[in-house]
Amino acid sequence: MSKTSMATVKPPSGTRVRADKKLASSLGFVQFGHFLVWGSVPSVLLAVQMEDLDPGNKEANLALVVGLGALVATVIQPVWGMASDRTRSRYGKRTPWLLGGAILAVLGLLAIALGNTVVTIAVSWCVVQAAVNGANGILTAVMPDRVPESVRGVFSAVLGLGTMAGILGGQMVASALVPHRQLLPYAVVAAVVVTTTVVFVLLNPEEPSLVDERQPLAFSSMLGLVWVNPRKYPDFAFTFLSRLFLMLGYHMVGAYQLYILQDHIGFDRAEALRTLPKVIMIAAAVMLVSLLLSGWLSDRTGRRKPFLVASSLIIALGLMMPFLVPSATGFVLYGAVVGFGFGAYQALDAALISMVLPSQEDTAKDLGVANLAAHLPPILGPAAAGLVVLHAGGYPMLFVLAGAAAFLGALFLLPIKSVR
Repeated sequence: MSKTSMATVKPPSGTRVRADKKLASSLGFVQFGHFLVWGSVPSVLLAVQMEDLDPGNKEANLALVVGLGALVATVIQPVWGMASDRTRSRYGKRTPWLLGGAILAVLGLLAIALGNTVVTIAVSWCVVQAAVNGANGILTAVMPDRVPESVRGVFSAVLGLGTMAGILGGQMVASALVPHRQLLPYAVVAAVVVTTTVVFVLLNPEEPSLVDERQPLAFSSMLGLVWVNPRKYPDFAFTFLSRLFLMLGYHMVGAYQLYILQDHIGFDRAEALRTLPKVIMIAAAVMLVSLLLSGWLSDRTGRRKPFLVASSLIIALGLMMPFLVPSATGFVLYGAVVGFGFGAYQALDAALISMVLPSQEDTAKDLGVANLAAHLPPILGPAAAGLVVLHAGGYPMLFVLAGAAAFLGALFLLPIKSVR
């Protein structure tokens, strides 16, 4: 029996299924590498580069660069997923795409570091987004490929831990290194991406996929790259919408943290770069607690929805903190409250997605569609935030709208029936 069929096999009744610690830890490790890119580049490194190139249009240029990259990610991830599902090689169907994505990401990151125009930086960021998002979509297929449902809460928590460590670690590394040399932070991030990917592949070799049945690539399959029938799979649709609106609220604020500290709180750049890592450390501490606690409690109780709804509501409240308390204290509260909610959410998000997938035959493709809900918000969020900040009420209105989007994300979880 191949490893990739494990998720569809139910253990004998009464058998206690234990999580594969090596697979879980290395999965979290490579997840950390991928999210280190997203933590460091859009909200800190690109923000600094856009301000240096054109201070008067920094918000608009940042929204353009981040939005174009996310658009590429939206298109590429389902394509990579379908290609991976149909790959037949002696190294398996996931490994070649993971390694290829890591190599391409390194080239793109170094190109951004050397870029000196908005156009060259935007093109290079699109390359990075295609590589990392494509590879991360392949990575998320590991859970339904290899992990039994009864321990997916643990694996989802590990993925969430890697996600949060990557995002927060990326922001801290970027904030610490960007004042020195522009190339250095990009080189560090690139090295981590390659290292984590190679470690995962070496520790978790796939069985060859040469003898696996090849699924035909019909025109209907091509349409299915970006479509799952919501009437036929309503739980998948509600999960998609919940993730979409929650991530939209998160990215509306997250992409502009450096500018919020400067233009809303009143710090200069040096003070903002010193403050951001401190807030990140606070957020990291509460995230770790909520992530581990939420994943453990969810597996113990066998329930996912109550924890996801509660965490979404906490995130909504946190996103409004800078509006309710318009000061440096409010920004700290934003980091702590959103951090607590997002940690709990990340502990169970991947588990929920894996339990509402429409098809076992097209796992990676379906995950690519599901992940559109995570990759559309980086397109819409920064663009919408830029419009709001510049033309529709400034930063106070931004915080209100972001909180409202996260609240809608909580509401869309309620109609899901197949997951408790």
